[in-house]
Amino acid sequence: MKKKYLLLLFCIGLIRVGLAQDNYEIQVYGSQTQPKNSTMFELHSNFTFEGERAVVDGVRPSYHAEHETLEITNGITDNFELGFYLFTNYTAGYGYQIIGSHIRPRIMAPLSWHLPVGLSLSTEFGYQSKYYSPDTWTIEIRPIIDKQWNNLYVSFNPTMGVALKGIDQHQAPDFEPNLKVAYQFFKNTDLGFEYYGSVGPINNFEQLPQENHAVFLAYDLENNPNWEVNIGPGWGLTQATDRFIFKVLIGRKIKWGEKRHS
Repeated sequence: MKKKYLLLLFCIGLIRVGLAQDNYEIQVYGSQTQPKNSTMFELHSNFTFEGERAVVDGVRPSYHAEHETLEITNGITDNFELGFYLFTNYTAGYGYQIIGSHIRPRIMAPLSWHLPVGLSLSTEFGYQSKYYSPDTWTIEIRPIIDKQWNNLYVSFNPTMGVALKGIDQHQAPDFEPNLKVAYQFFKNTDLGFEYYGSVGPINNFEQLPQENHAVFLAYDLENNPNWEVNIGPGWGLTQATDRFIFKVLIGRKIKWGEKRHS
């Protein structure tokens, strides 16, 4: 039992300090795809308590911005899913705005391969308004590697962001690593931390103050086949990162074709 609490204190201790403007889906992905004949409906909600107060590169301030993103993911086959996002924003002075949408196919390595880790590849493509993102058309390429050891779970997403249209369209892809470490301290409860970074083009990293680095303390609901919950506060670690955000992710899985019993 002492080991559990030491690990919990270690996770909290990592969070000492300031997130990027693009805070519409703050999530580290697991490798498992949505099962065939099922759909997950998710609402990503977050509020920026301390963020950018000025217009930067034409992008409106993130200070006191409320982000609400609808994500719908449908299982197509046993190892392939297709996701859709609708991004919205509310900021005082600018009102409520629908700012864009993305589509995300993802394929998972079949379980029959008996790999030592979970492995999948996600590709996200779409548009966001120039008033809320310096790059309007983008592609995100996200390899996902994860592993479960008894009560300990680790997922690493070494993500690459490619700008197709916008101020970064002529640059090399950005490297945007994400990491999640969680431990099941209590029944049906995971606690841990999530890291989100963006260090700039792969051939020319930014100076540290211009990089984005943030850490979240996260709670996850476990062992529930129908509901998903991920909640936590996040702190930015650099000048370019929003200083404090709180996020809530609620998901509901619907299984199609199941027989109802009276």
